[in-house]
Amino acid sequence: MHQPTTTTPPLAWVREGARTAVRTCLNIGPADRVFILTDDATLTIGTLLAEEAAATGAAVVLRRLEEYGPRPLTALPPRLREDLLTFRPTATFYAASARPGEIAFRIELLPFLTREIGARHGHMPGITPRLMAEGLRTDYQTVARLTWRVTGIVRQARQIAVTSPAGTVLVARFSPARRWVPCPGLYHQPGQWGNLPEGETFTAPEAVEGLVAASVLGDFFSEKYGVLPEPVLFEIVDSRLVDIQTASATLRQELWDYLTRSENGTRVGEFAIGTNIGLRELTGNLLQDEKLPGVHLAFGNPYPHETGADWTARVHVDVIPTRCTVYVDGRPLLRDGQFVDLDRLLADG
Repeated sequence: MHQPTTTTPPLAWVREGARTAVRTCLNIGPADRVFILTDDATLTIGTLLAEEAAATGAAVVLRRLEEYGPRPLTALPPRLREDLLTFRPTATFYAASARPGEIAFRIELLPFLTREIGARHGHMPGITPRLMAEGLRTDYQTVARLTWRVTGIVRQARQIAVTSPAGTVLVARFSPARRWVPCPGLYHQPGQWGNLPEGETFTAPEAVEGLVAASVLGDFFSEKYGVLPEPVLFEIVDSRLVDIQTASATLRQELWDYLTRSENGTRVGEFAIGTNIGLRELTGNLLQDEKLPGVHLAFGNPYPHETGADWTARVHVDVIPTRCTVYVDGRPLLRDGQFVDLDRLLADG
């Protein structure tokens, strides 16, 4: 496992992360057709992914979001749909910066890539060189083993309780009708996908009550605010956000306006447990921070095709507390952000 870095990482480390994404996470080889969607801000990473994919002998196409229209893109552009249908990729990467409102486009893009085209997909909105050098330079066989073991435990859960030193006091209840979705970082079969860097298991909870003290926020809030100077407190009643407490009136209003503009935007759509034990600290980037050992929630879209939820939303904003203590049906799973008896979990995986 690699130590975190707070400075700009060497290009060789970023390339190593790209190689892991290509060869380990998506198992790309000479028989593949790889479509990489990037943007101007993330072109270096997109180019490295293209180079590493081409080095396997795969056919590669690299496109920038700016080629398909002005940002933010809020729906799947017809020309992008046509390009994808013409190329018929077997594997795809989305490696681009996050823009306000653009998640609606990504929500539409994902099922098109994975269900209609059947590509295996690496999803990397907001990816940075630091994340390539940290979260993607890790042992994904270990991450996958822990992810599957934790998923096996929580699939049977009816109640999970979460606390944190910053003020999280939360109880979530679960229905057997909803599926837990493991995200191990290894996507080798058609239609499989995950956010990279990876390592979590998630579902749509049946009911949630309590408080979440979040140090990192999702969607474009992640890039805009990074690690928050003080946690934002989210109050949840009957699975709905009812209040946001923060010293920043601007941030509170921005969050409230964004979540309430979509039907079900204030409803808890995701409950997840991070399983990437190679990570050591917050970066301020949701894409990696949600994979830290612990719990995170999201308001809005519950990924119904994966979880079996019977509702949807056009927003999805994660909230990440830190140093979580987690009890699954009364039994400890994590204590202060560390898995209890990790060696046994990995041995049983």
